Amino acid sequence: MRLKTLFAGLLALLVQTFSAEGAGLPPVKKYSADIVIYGGTSAGVIAAYAAYRCGKSVLLVEPGKMLGGMTTGGLGQTDIGNKQAITGLSRQFYKNVGKLYGVPEQWKFEPSVASKVMEDYIRTGHIKVFYEQELTRVKKRGTAIQSLLFRKTGQHGPVTLQISGKEFMDCTYEGDLLAMAGVSFALGREDNKQYGETIDGVQVMHNHQFPDGVDPYVKPGDPSSGLLWGISADSLLPAGSGDKKIQAYNFRICLTDSAENRIPITRPENYDPARYELLLRLIAAQPGKLKLNDYFIWSRMPNRKTDINNRGAFSTDMIGMNYGWPEADYAGREKIFQSHVDYTKGLLYFIGHDPRVPDALRRQMLQWGYPKDEYAAFGHFTPELYIREGRRMIGEYVMTERNCRGKEKVTDGIGMAAYTMDSHNCERIVINGMVKNEGNVEVGGFPPYPVAYRSLTPKRSECTNLLVPVCLSASHIAYGSIRMEPVFMVLGQSAAMAASMAIDGKKAVQEIDVKQLQQRLQADPYLEKAQ
Repeated sequence: MRLKTLFAGLLALLVQTFSAEGAGLPPVKKYSADIVIYGGTSAGVIAAYAAYRCGKSVLLVEPGKMLGGMTTGGLGQTDIGNKQAITGLSRQFYKNVGKLYGVPEQWKFEPSVASKVMEDYIRTGHIKVFYEQELTRVKKRGTAIQSLLFRKTGQHGPVTLQISGKEFMDCTYEGDLLAMAGVSFALGREDNKQYGETIDGVQVMHNHQFPDGVDPYVKPGDPSSGLLWGISADSLLPAGSGDKKIQAYNFRICLTDSAENRIPITRPENYDPARYELLLRLIAAQPGKLKLNDYFIWSRMPNRKTDINNRGAFSTDMIGMNYGWPEADYAGREKIFQSHVDYTKGLLYFIGHDPRVPDALRRQMLQWGYPKDEYAAFGHFTPELYIREGRRMIGEYVMTERNCRGKEKVTDGIGMAAYTMDSHNCERIVINGMVKNEGNVEVGGFPPYPVAYRSLTPKRSECTNLLVPVCLSASHIAYGSIRMEPVFMVLGQSAAMAASMAIDGKKAVQEIDVKQLQQRLQADPYLEKAQ
């Protein structure tokens, strides 16, 4: 029996070897490091550099082609909240950006300048980066991750890369690593009752809202004619109800009005003016609003460029079209990504060229175009969709509205958050025969507050060598306050330092001495003494 089993095993091995050779499959390249980071966001880059400064070997894996996430992806109008809350390598980043502009600090910047600073961290730290690598499998032994397996992003071929490590970090906006590692997570919005909150869940508020009277139907006043594009047939749930809907994504658009640097905005592929019929009705409902800034947050960046964000009832947010993103595979995300590109480029073209748009708005839009000196490798349009929220880990501690308001305080803070509790709209529906947006929340007025180290750690029973500084453990509305790029960089540094301590002490990430981590963050914020 034993000989029969052995023979069967040898036969299977021979078949596998022959099949691999016959198919010409590429060999699996194997690497290892002390700390392995998945996700080349701003948090991922800063975490990798922090790990280097702590004397640890580090490998950074990015599923896309560009590092820096939204910080290099067009978000140059930094969401700060309170500058004094931004410390360590995160604060140093804005100082380094300032050096390139000849000022002490710079919080408004061009994408290419942010990229130069991010690349400097990678170069200075001698950090090896693997681009276009999609995570396909996580190998664990008990509660500890052993290695990650990757294949070329967007291809259904075999695994071509395996990376082993002692500690791992998920720095993606989606939480792909934590999910594949079997760590608990939440999607969408909690019911207010779950954590004793007041502004989570379904909310219909006044900001970024349609004025009363805007008709939602293809033929005004006739429900049988159907709804205009972008309006959901769903009914409004009671205020504070939980659901799985995700706040809207958009692109932070970089344009220029420099004639020498401007590429004209032309009619894009898949252009459909019917997508913008609702915008025409909004313009008609507010005839005095005839400036681009009435329909976009049109922030000026250095060198005659922009960071354009959503404003008002109908703008760059593609409301209700992103629900599948967090858990979609690459092909599914690529489809959602392209739909956002089509919508956004179409919106810019529509405002500049559709004769039904007031002439004043069209003339303003025609002054702008895509910059020749930005995103040259990506057709001069950002490759980074603004993933405002994906999965949110359910870890050792969940940050909630009570933390933001200072009603519940933690003693294991390893970074400060300070921004307004902020959620973009989640759906566009019909209420009392009128089109309305639902989900926008902007509630602030509180001082900076600490983010718990425990909110970066999974439950001990699920994983003991993973840290999550981006898709951290927080309710939807608390995440809306924490989810800012400077804070992600702060938390990325703290997580890398914690991972280093876990290696040195041969402990689970849940067992490190947090007070010691806090002391190190305060005593050596730029990690000048770490090595």
